[in-house]
Amino acid sequence: MKNNYKVNSKLALFFVIAFTYVGLSQHTDQEQIKKIYDTALTEGSGYGWLNYLSNQIGGRLSGSIQAQQAVDYTKAQLDSLGVDKVWLQPVMVPKWVRGTPEFAYFETSPGTTTNIAICALGGSVATPSTGVKAKVIEVEGIEQLAELGKEEIKGKIVFFNKPMDATQIDTFSAYSNCVDQRYAGAKEASKYGALGVIVRSMNLRLDDYPHTGSMSYGDQTVSERIPAAAISTNAAELLSTSLKLDSEINFYFKQNCKQFNDVESYNVIGEIRGTTKPEEVIVVGGHLDSWDLGDGSHDDGAGCVQSMEVLNLFKKTGYKPKRTVRVVLFMNEENGLRGGNKYAEVANAKNEKHIFALESDSGGFTPRGFTFESSDKDFQKVLEWKSLFEPYLVHYFVKGFSGADIGPLKKEGLVLAGLRPDSQRYFDHHHAENDTFEHVNKRELQLGAASMASLIYLVDKYGF
Repeated sequence: MKNNYKVNSKLALFFVIAFTYVGLSQHTDQEQIKKIYDTALTEGSGYGWLNYLSNQIGGRLSGSIQAQQAVDYTKAQLDSLGVDKVWLQPVMVPKWVRGTPEFAYFETSPGTTTNIAICALGGSVATPSTGVKAKVIEVEGIEQLAELGKEEIKGKIVFFNKPMDATQIDTFSAYSNCVDQRYAGAKEASKYGALGVIVRSMNLRLDDYPHTGSMSYGDQTVSERIPAAAISTNAAELLSTSLKLDSEINFYFKQNCKQFNDVESYNVIGEIRGTTKPEEVIVVGGHLDSWDLGDGSHDDGAGCVQSMEVLNLFKKTGYKPKRTVRVVLFMNEENGLRGGNKYAEVANAKNEKHIFALESDSGGFTPRGFTFESSDKDFQKVLEWKSLFEPYLVHYFVKGFSGADIGPLKKEGLVLAGLRPDSQRYFDHHHAENDTFEHVNKRELQLGAASMASLIYLVDKYGF
């Protein structure tokens, strides 16, 4: 009986100590996370960095002077934070230039025309110098091309008019379900003898902003390629209605874009070296390049400055990570993913041990949570941290896509994550002229940065 009493006493003491440790640990985490959020909202630098990127530099198309200016600026800002190391990682990127502004109209009778808001898709070839004018055939997706066949399509301009599904709450799913017409529409339509393609912009809102974006000709020769452009959602609605009234409408468009040889650019990288496990690397990043119509504030200037802010918040709050925390501003996500592939290639060649990577590339709107690509075991560990974010209304923790630039790092045992802000307004601005600084709310931007820093703090403290 006496021995049993001793055993039970030891067990009781063990559980008291264990629960006390867990309680103290969670309390410490709450304090540190609150400190991160408070500092982000009162002393953060991200909004100022974004102001400069957007209003002093502007759109940062891969291979452009503005892209190089953004490299120089962000490197200087990371240097100013006093982190352990900042460097540039060379990467060859495509150089596509839009040229003079595009022009388009449709003609209902000789001399009676209606101008249309249009922009070339990124990577498209130019029209002939006099433009392209032809009858229009409207389709709701690539699969409809085969149904119509060469006889119906040859010599015409194909009008892809599949809208984003407004009933989907996840706007990224709505985007994914129709973006193939933009990416591969020209390649597929050319097989049936089309002279060019115009695509309804990937936008849930009806407005007059055409949205550009990447497209691909696959392995087609230059002579096989046809020009591709996007028209605004209002223009798509008008053209579709007009075609129902008169299927013999002519459409005209002219664009002067050109593809040059690849040029050298850079990923911008900075890190705080870990104090006890420096060989384990945690990455946080966004892509520094953008399209050229707006200034790329939401896509993805926001993600870049939020990632930089993570290091800034650690320095300001005095947190010294155990593991190496590295920010990577990737070049060329929009039209090639060269930066993400180069970073993974170099990391693998050096046999670096990455344990976690977090990307922000969904705009600078109010953060709602994170998506994770991980094993079930690691995801269960992540879910244990969810309650720490609930006071900040950041409670969307699900498995799902993380990010394009960190995707090439994917391997067994590595956890990938993506910041998920509220996405309802994102596609109002995505790849369009109105993706500009005034559409970013400072408080929302800083809340996103604090959420990222808090998650990285927990990964650093507890690992996987």
